[in-house]
Amino acid sequence: MLTGSSAGLVGSAGTPSLTLSTIGVVTAVALGVAVVSTAVPAVRASRSSTVDALADAPRPPRRIGWLIAISARLPVPLLLALRVAARRPRRVVLGVVSIAVTVSGIYVLLILNAFLATQPLEGGYDDAQVTVLRHVLLTWSVILLCLAAVNAIVITWATVLDNRHSSALARTLGATPREVTAALAAAQVLPALAGAALGVFPGGLALFAAVNAATGGDSHRATLPSLWQVLALVLATVLVVAALTAVPARLAGRRPVTEAL
Repeated sequence: MLTGSSAGLVGSAGTPSLTLSTIGVVTAVALGVAVVSTAVPAVRASRSSTVDALADAPRPPRRIGWLIAISARLPVPLLLALRVAARRPRRVVLGVVSIAVTVSGIYVLLILNAFLATQPLEGGYDDAQVTVLRHVLLTWSVILLCLAAVNAIVITWATVLDNRHSSALARTLGATPREVTAALAAAQVLPALAGAALGVFPGGLALFAAVNAATGGDSHRATLPSLWQVLALVLATVLVVAALTAVPARLAGRRPVTEAL
């Protein structure tokens, strides 16, 4: 529908219909992605030692003088947030990559939307077809944002479940429910900030260069987003992640200490 300049692009009778073969291909691709993404952790979990899993004792912390001196001056929420992030570094990397992929896609969509608004298209595209193309870009933006929102909520909830005992212990030592809530939310906001920055540079520029090279386009005709648009994208990403993670973090902070212990 997007590669042809026929009337089918504007939604007339020439629009291709949904077929069983298309449904089968999309379903097969979705299942393939699910299998590939879960195969490695599933195999590792199945091959882990039962004895080690039952006797899963926490490793003693490494006491480094300069690190203790720095952390002692931090606010309680930030101190707890860094501790939460340090316990699951691979999950932090996953959060950074998830946000970076989303921001990279939105960055490229901003470039394409500005291109459609300012540059005439070759091949006989009229205004109606350009409008449909802009609607498609908006649809992809919504899809990327929904995926990022789901990932943020799932990662936060998994973090909350993993830190039930440590959060309850922190509260018994004097941390308030509000500080625990802020710490769990900050543990996701900090990776989101790093992911948003990486999603703009080099992620967004690299993705745009790859798409431009694959399609044989002229990158000199494209207008990159302005500085205020980039800053707004990064700030909006951080604010959205903070809002999405606030609810599960607040539920964890309000849980009774005795129940968690």
